[in-house]
Amino acid sequence: MIAVFSKQSRYWQVGDVVAPDSRGREVAAKDIRPLPEVTGTFTHTVAAGDRLDQLAWTYYNQPLQFWRICDANPQFLSPLALIGGEPLIRTRFPITGPAGEPAWSGVLAALCEVVGVDDVLVSDDVTLETERQIVSGQPVQVTVERHDRALLVTYNRMRVDAPALVAVIKGAGLPVGPFSDAGQLGKPIIVPVAAGG
Repeated sequence: MIAVFSKQSRYWQVGDVVAPDSRGREVAAKDIRPLPEVTGTFTHTVAAGDRLDQLAWTYYNQPLQFWRICDANPQFLSPLALIGGEPLIRTRFPITGPAGEPAWSGVLAALCEVVGVDDVLVSDDVTLETERQIVSGQPVQVTVERHDRALLVTYNRMRVDAPALVAVIKGAGLPVGPFSDAGQLGKPIIVPVAAGG
């Protein structure tokens, strides 16, 4: 039996092969489909709520042509990753507040107890800046450290959301600023020109 695909399918022109299944029986299958070369491309900036079928409708007037967009962006392992829709996401929670070393152990323990949290990293970027200060009544230039501290939390957004994680961080005693996702929103993806134009 040979598999039948519609003319809109990416497998329409892929040849048929016979391959053994897990029990050793020979079954009909499609051959490997190499990714086509992408030419004449333009980009789309990913927005909240984007869906691949809707993008294919917008650009090709064919919702089933979404695979053209997937083929043009092979660095993404899944179609959901391409549009920022995967359940596993990393969010940056900036730690604000007074100078000094934050009490990381308490917040790390609290976050690791949350169902859905996969990983927590502490980011502490230090820059050196000069500023004028008064020392012994004299103005002097001194070098000071400026810390840009944040928690990078990887979590399953089907089980917990960012506002709930903010509550956990605040509950552990750390002041937190506005969070930002490290996903695809606002980033460009390649949209190839449709076949034949």
